Amino acid sequence: MIKVGIVGYGNLGKGVEKAVSQACDMELTDIFTRRDPASIQPAGMTPVYGLEDAVQFEKDIDVMILCGGSATDLPQQTPEFAARFNVVDSFDTHARIPEHFDRVNQAAVKAGKTAAISIGWDPGLFSLNRLIAESILPEGNSYTFWGRGVSQGHSDAIRRIEGVADARQ
Repeated sequence: MIKVGIVGYGNLGKGVEKAVSQACDMELTDIFTRRDPASIQPAGMTPVYGLEDAVQFEKDIDVMILCGGSATDLPQQTPEFAARFNVVDSFDTHARIPEHFDRVNQAAVKAGKTAAISIGWDPGLFSLNRLIAESILPEGNSYTFWGRGVSQGHSDAIRRIEGVADARQ
């Protein structure tokens, strides 16, 4: 049984929780959050801890799935966690993937751990699904779930700027 920990319990963390619950060879053992752990209500009975408590579980978790954002969370968290755990992240700032890879790889190799980065919908399944669909439907139309030519990550980054009420890029 693969023992899984989740770092971050937003939409992505909740999705990982559901996916792990459907895998017969995985067990979600712990959830770690920056929020007050008492404010988190996981779907199952998985215990929730503060992010700073994760180091205590180094020997108990086989893989830590990092569910933070690419703008600020994963550039810091992935190398830090890769120094202690096998990790998976969904880093999606495409132009910075080589830099992210170098930082994470250095930490993981030094610790004798495995780190898989940029796994998930984008890049990953999203790009693969579009490639397959466009190759079998060459006259079809491609749509994204957030709008043609609109970047979900870029829009999120713009909305984080102080004073910006809403934005699409």
